[in-house]
Amino acid sequence: MKAADKKQQDIGMIVMILGTALILLWIGVFKFTPTEAEAIKPLMQNQPLLSWMYSILGVQGVSNFIGIVEIVTAILLILGLNFKLLLKYAGALLILTFTITISFIFTTPGVWKSVDGVPVTDFFILKDLIPLGLGIKLLNDHKKL
Repeated sequence: MKAADKKQQDIGMIVMILGTALILLWIGVFKFTPTEAEAIKPLMQNQPLLSWMYSILGVQGVSNFIGIVEIVTAILLILGLNFKLLLKYAGALLILTFTITISFIFTTPGVWKSVDGVPVTDFFILKDLIPLGLGIKLLNDHKKL
């Protein structure tokens, strides 16, 4: 591989890592608001593996917990640019987080609709395929970055 190609790949990976970290920090902080806590409630309550959390933590507590996970993941991503092993852990958290969010497509009633005969969903969930892919890459290739 040419040096220029490698540099472009490195820049692309840095943009993906920092972009994902920025989004996670932003969304993670927003999880501490009552508005976001209520907004995620229908998604979380219908997810069989997570709905139990509400009986223990309550609405805001569940949202805060998710916010902490998102913020920790973002910090690991940022620190991982200098400490490559942290990218492995960030990758694992990305996989966990975004596998769960993608599962909402299958567990939340009313997410799928038919528009002009085409099945569509709330596309904001589908965007989570991108950080899921980044998580898989980081978990497997963190030493190469």
